[in-house]
Amino acid sequence: MTQEELDALMNGGVDLDSIDEEDTKDTQKEVEEDEEAGPIDPKKSNGVYPPPATEDHQVVSQLDEVTKESEAKATEVLDIMDAISNSMMDNEEYLNKVLDFFKEHKALFEKLSAKFPHIKTFSEEKEKIEEMIDLVNQSLENSQNASDNVMMAMDIMQYQDIHRQKIERVINIMRELLKYMNRIFEGKIDDSKRVSSARHIHGDSTEDVVEEDDLEALIAQFAGKK
Repeated sequence: MTQEELDALMNGGVDLDSIDEEDTKDTQKEVEEDEEAGPIDPKKSNGVYPPPATEDHQVVSQLDEVTKESEAKATEVLDIMDAISNSMMDNEEYLNKVLDFFKEHKALFEKLSAKFPHIKTFSEEKEKIEEMIDLVNQSLENSQNASDNVMMAMDIMQYQDIHRQKIERVINIMRELLKYMNRIFEGKIDDSKRVSSARHIHGDSTEDVVEEDDLEALIAQFAGKK
């Protein structure tokens, strides 16, 4: 219904019976168009239908690739984190050496400023060294915090291995189900020795059907085997 028809309806200028009749005709037309269009083509359904059973869509193979790639990437990440952790440890060692150097000079300027209090340079240098010691201590604290965070991240990455094991368990269950289905549908008669069956019978929308004579001959064949 258009806006004009709606306004006319509100003003009482439209016959409701005629609207119902038009809506019914529109609905019937849509149904007929859908019937003429036929079934949806799976190739044009944008993934609505299951994908074809090709190598690109093998579920177990894709899960195997996921576990393999995720394990490889996780190993690379852990190696990088380990390298960062080693670098932080080296930095802490260097900073401790710098800290020892400043502490020695601080002790020296403390003695000099105490022995020569009238020389301001000694006291000023001592204050500068104290500031540098504070900066080095702050750097050491930051480095230690960074190392702790790296270790926490490495611990969290261990859960990736747990996830890999879960996926592998799902793969194993799927493989066992596949083996079970193969066993339960396995027959004692070889497929090449089985009686050929028709792909279509009467009532199917195709010309490739089994004729009545063929059905009678098939029944007679079975009856002769008894």
